[in-house]
Amino acid sequence: MQCQKFNEGWTFEKTDSGDRLKAFYGENKAVPVTLPHDAMIREKRDKDCPAGAQSGFYPGGVYTYEKIFSAPKEWKTQDVILEFEGIYGTARVWINGALAAVNRNGYMGFSVDLKPWISYEHENIIKVDVDNSRQPDSRWYTGSGIYRDVNLLTGVGVYIPRDKMRITTLSVNDDVAVVEVCAELKDIAGQGLEAQSLIELVCDGKTVASDKQNIIFRSDKTETLRVQIPVENPKTWSPDHPALYECRITTVVEDKVCDVTASEFGIRILALDPMHGFQINGETVNLRGSCIHHDNGVIGAETFPEAEWYRCKRLKEAGFNAIRSAHHPMSRAMLNACDHLGMLVMDELTDMWNKGKNTYDFSDIFEAEAEKWIEHMVAKDYNHPSVIIYSVGNEIQEAGTKQGSWINRYLCNKFHELDSTRYTTNALNGLNCAGKRLKVIMKDVVEKFGMDTQSGGSGGGSNALNSFMSLMSGEKGDFFAKHPLVTEALEECSQSCDITGLNYLSGRYELERELHPGKTVLGTETYPADIENLWNKVENYSHVIGDFTWTGYDYIGEAGVGIFHYDGNANFTSIYPERLGYIGDIDLIGNRRPISYFREIVYGLTDKPYIAVERMEHTGQTAGKTAWMFKDNISSWTWKGFEGAIANVDVYSAGDEVELFINNRSLGRKPAGKENHFTAAYEVPYESGVLKAVAYRSGKMIGEYELITAKSVTKLKTCRVTEKERDAAYIKIWLEDEDGIVNPQQSENRLLHAIVTGNGVLEGFGTANPSSEEDYFSDTVTSFDGSALAVVRWKDTASKEPALLRVWTDDGCEVVVEIEK
Repeated sequence: MQCQKFNEGWTFEKTDSGDRLKAFYGENKAVPVTLPHDAMIREKRDKDCPAGAQSGFYPGGVYTYEKIFSAPKEWKTQDVILEFEGIYGTARVWINGALAAVNRNGYMGFSVDLKPWISYEHENIIKVDVDNSRQPDSRWYTGSGIYRDVNLLTGVGVYIPRDKMRITTLSVNDDVAVVEVCAELKDIAGQGLEAQSLIELVCDGKTVASDKQNIIFRSDKTETLRVQIPVENPKTWSPDHPALYECRITTVVEDKVCDVTASEFGIRILALDPMHGFQINGETVNLRGSCIHHDNGVIGAETFPEAEWYRCKRLKEAGFNAIRSAHHPMSRAMLNACDHLGMLVMDELTDMWNKGKNTYDFSDIFEAEAEKWIEHMVAKDYNHPSVIIYSVGNEIQEAGTKQGSWINRYLCNKFHELDSTRYTTNALNGLNCAGKRLKVIMKDVVEKFGMDTQSGGSGGGSNALNSFMSLMSGEKGDFFAKHPLVTEALEECSQSCDITGLNYLSGRYELERELHPGKTVLGTETYPADIENLWNKVENYSHVIGDFTWTGYDYIGEAGVGIFHYDGNANFTSIYPERLGYIGDIDLIGNRRPISYFREIVYGLTDKPYIAVERMEHTGQTAGKTAWMFKDNISSWTWKGFEGAIANVDVYSAGDEVELFINNRSLGRKPAGKENHFTAAYEVPYESGVLKAVAYRSGKMIGEYELITAKSVTKLKTCRVTEKERDAAYIKIWLEDEDGIVNPQQSENRLLHAIVTGNGVLEGFGTANPSSEEDYFSDTVTSFDGSALAVVRWKDTASKEPALLRVWTDDGCEVVVEIEK
């Protein structure tokens, strides 16, 4: 089946009942847009919006998208399908005034058969009404409207429908791999046809294996092609070496090519056991994982290949080899990025079953639609070698009940019925599973540890749960995790999963081995600051196959989870204008924070040390802290005005010893490495100059790192951080001195202006500031920690004309970037 983008030529209008009446009288406020398009990110933030901090104070709304198109005559003999990869909000698709489809789940793609509704004599109108006004729904920022691609799918004669070609690796060794290709062919040309299909496996542009099949159609309209093809000297797919092949099927009827369908795939076989853990092609791989939401920062939920590739690449560069899509199925664009970059995927079905977490979530349609969701998810994921695990849910409310046990088994079995090559799990949270048992459990916790009166948080929804969760860390959390009633609650669902998935329950990893010696365990969601302890468990317990931190990349919504408050405010209290979670190893625009470098050292991926300095503007102040938070530090030695004040300096290192120098004067050697929590702490009287750390192992230098005090800002610099763009280019912007050193202190509150001319528009412009009131679609932004990010979208994707981005400050710094396709 042929697929082409159907994103251009749409109009968009925010509507209400009054607007609809005006439209009836011919008044139209619609504006032209190119999809994908996030309507929510363009809304004015409201401190009183129903979702509050959960959405980053972005309200929902009601919107209408329209497109006028003509239907060519050849469509009369073809199948014509319109595919929406994602519309957030209740979507009603009208074609020429007739209701053609309704979709509620904004994370699920869906398709519309155009043939019953279109006209070949007159222009056709597609109208999509999107209602995302009922808030709160998801517990994070969702976006609104048609935020993913719309595709036009056409089938001629005999063709393979969308997602109906499946490639499976049956066996693999160094000499040969056997690949099974299974495809459904649909005949719309007539009965009694004979078709010939050429199946080719292509690597690096060359056909490395092929086969031919003759398919006879009798009374049935569909037939299944199935063939096993050996591949000599195969290039296997793994996170370190993500080699990809293309399977291409060319179908011919009466010497005429009807269809060419292609899909990328990787040659790899998965295995799982408690002695060797998780294996790819026979090699054990520990999952260095991050949970991620679906938004793309300054462009909201808009899903471009470049945006997903950028996030995935930054996570891979930071040492992660796996991501969990939280808490919904992953986009096709992100799956493609993961395949190419070697990022493993846990794809997740949903955040709730029949018991809701927010007033307007999808719990009311789960029972009726869950099977359809699974079918769509597996069809989307099947050929992607990056996908290794299906999660049937996250912190499900009824998981600890008999009904929950039945639902869990049904969902796992459904996944296995459709895909026997991957594994299932459920991200189980002890607080959610406990149900009525929780009162007794907490009574025991209080008796042992006393009452904690600093629980913080209000605001309902995720704020209430997360505030309570923040108490369940450390020794108290371990006691809770191993409580017999927690074990009783978890048993209801964990038994029917291939992998026992545990959220914030690392204290029971060893207990799980005693209870279920034949099963593996996975930290499906964990506290980032606890990575040293968590990774020690992964390395020492063979049945613990990995860890997924919350979170590797910052996101919009769940605002304030990780913000350090020095003014007496508490986390989880829905404080406007907080917008971001601010607990990512990587900030919203792709900058790695100190915890990211600490994690890389804990993972054992680098011998280079790293210096982090607690922000000196808060010296002597005290901030509240949740279990998700690390330290309020930054890798900078520019603190003008703090001369002589004590700077708290951490040197992170895998070496057994580090030495810190200030302006070539040694401040002494201190132990580091695993035995000392990978950290050597120094108190250093601040003076400008060079702060340098040297790491040693057994007395031999293994790496060094230095910070240099920046002078006054004199230059704006940019870097294009995406490549091979189809829709948009990402441009990183920062301020530096004459020697090329970033000055985050002097860069604060520096207003940046941007304008795009030529073949481009400014799609997003913003910073990693978690509390800014500035819009991401404005042409001005105040720098944060010395940097910002601009997203430039092509006006005409077919044109070779470049776009020009000009950025400047009020005090004369300026840079112009020519962005060629």
